[in-house]
Amino acid sequence: MADATRGALTCQVAHACRQLQQADGLPFADYLPARAIDATLRRVGGSFRQRLYTPAVTLWTFLAQLLDPDHSCRAAVARLLAWLAARGRALCSPRTGAYCKARARLPEALLAHLTRDTGQQQLDATEAGWLWKGRVVKVVDGTSISLPDTPANQRAYPQHPQQKPGVGFPLLRLVVLFSLAVGTVLDAAFAPYQGKGTGELSLFRTLWDQLRRGDVLLADRYYCTFWEVCAALARGADAVLRLHGRRAVNFRVGRRLGPGDKLVWWQKRRRPEWMTKADYEELPDEIRVRAVRVRVRKRGFRVDELVVITTMLDPGAASAADIAELYRARWQAELNLRSLKTTLQMDVLRGQSPGMVRKELWGHLLVYNLVRGLMAQAARASGLQPRQVSFKGALQTFNAFGPLLQVARSEAEALRLWLVMIWAIGQHEVGDRPDRYEPRKVKRRPKQYGRLNEPRAQAKKRLATRT
Repeated sequence: MADATRGALTCQVAHACRQLQQADGLPFADYLPARAIDATLRRVGGSFRQRLYTPAVTLWTFLAQLLDPDHSCRAAVARLLAWLAARGRALCSPRTGAYCKARARLPEALLAHLTRDTGQQQLDATEAGWLWKGRVVKVVDGTSISLPDTPANQRAYPQHPQQKPGVGFPLLRLVVLFSLAVGTVLDAAFAPYQGKGTGELSLFRTLWDQLRRGDVLLADRYYCTFWEVCAALARGADAVLRLHGRRAVNFRVGRRLGPGDKLVWWQKRRRPEWMTKADYEELPDEIRVRAVRVRVRKRGFRVDELVVITTMLDPGAASAADIAELYRARWQAELNLRSLKTTLQMDVLRGQSPGMVRKELWGHLLVYNLVRGLMAQAARASGLQPRQVSFKGALQTFNAFGPLLQVARSEAEALRLWLVMIWAIGQHEVGDRPDRYEPRKVKRRPKQYGRLNEPRAQAKKRLATRT
């Protein structure tokens, strides 16, 4: 590592350790100091009683709860109690009632704003070498999340209609906009799994304003529509999207830029129901896009050939090979969602009410951004790109060093621990497995339990009446 880089990192780490020594909670003070939490709370119009569970302590405890493999409130309070005892502070009750009430008072808007702020801050601090041709690439993708089966959750986020009443679980649809360079969440939108205005495209349209001049939007074929491309162009951004299955490109006509590389015209179609007449009339009657044919010559892959659509029309600025390689990086969105849902255990939330579900969701996204911040530091120190650093390795390392950092007896000790932690995170490099493919099947057999095909209360009642 160069001397200048090492010196800058040491100054940054020393600042982080001073913050840790002054922190009133868990070790998020560098990326999420109490003053930033209080300022955001005022911005969203929230209020809090300044007792043991201040906004910062409550939020840090909540985030530590989501960060730990044990997501229970009891473990979260026990962790805070241990920290207070180690620091000789006034102790909190080991019971969870006060913490749960304080957590319920956290405004949802506070968590949402902090998630956007931390995601954008990491993007603003991106190294030039992490960008694609000097440009910011933003990747969008969607998924679904299961919720606890409570009456309130069922009303707000109904289960799948093909499941019997009382048997299925409430479902939430989530769309996330990621930064490709650092992997942080820039914004998110969610809604019930189905219903008018709840599809992935409808949710993504609420995030259009996150596209800025010079950005590149990267997405799969579900997002490849005339309206999404026009939205990107209207904001001065470009798009790289896989061609939708309902569209076709004739490579035998049109202006040829190279083998499998054509300029084509897209015509405006009939106005969709969700668009106003005024907005529809402002759109051009046609737009020119570039179609790049990508051939996949790897055994085991399901697709032999695909077509990528882009608004970058100049092959001198971005060749067909560049476009193909960039679209291949879209898989990072899938990996990011896997980190959220599997590593951070966001696939099944625990909130018993819709309000708590939404806070828990934003809390997971915020924790994810904080871990991504550590990965960016480790990547700078190790000469890597953030996506070359293992998210799970970073999470495991932080969970191991976190308790020690909280009770460090001096700034020098905290500095030494932090440097070792950053170094260790940088050593967990993602394995280079190009063109990996696996059968979409599982080997381990499930346990031999029958499926519950009726409401649990009804099944228990039937068992109680057995003679």
